[in-house]
Amino acid sequence: MIRTARPADLDPIAVLHTRARATYYAGRIPEEAYLGEAELARTREGWARAIDRPDGAVLCAERGGALVGVAAFRPDEGAMTLTQLHVDPDHWRHGIGRALHTACLDAWRGTGVDRVRLEVYEHNLRAQAFYAAQGWRPETPGAPRTGSHLTLWLDVTRATE
Repeated sequence: MIRTARPADLDPIAVLHTRARATYYAGRIPEEAYLGEAELARTREGWARAIDRPDGAVLCAERGGALVGVAAFRPDEGAMTLTQLHVDPDHWRHGIGRALHTACLDAWRGTGVDRVRLEVYEHNLRAQAFYAAQGWRPETPGAPRTGSHLTLWLDVTRATE
């Protein structure tokens, strides 16, 4: 089931976010940048702001009453931006990411958004493959990076579910 996030979801979202990030950051950046109490508190605060934003959305995926995925989007620098999409690593390859992505597509189409951007960590090859399968592409081949992240774009009008 996909639903809109509630303030009571903050702790499970922050834990899921941290677990997912550890899978692609481990061994690449210092642990304190994605683990530990201070980072968990910062992550929780960020998600609280996202849930409270009137111009964006946070969607949760549940299975058996447990939170297993989360996605967030908002306008940023003149474009709709998919800021987060995480699935609990114990639930990978069960269609949760695709269900969250489809829910985002439905929301974007419902508000007339025709193009969306995202940034994905350059070493997160699993996420890059997922996004490519959903139709996300760099604006131009060899497009500039934002630090250690690649910027991808999705033409919502052409995206398939």
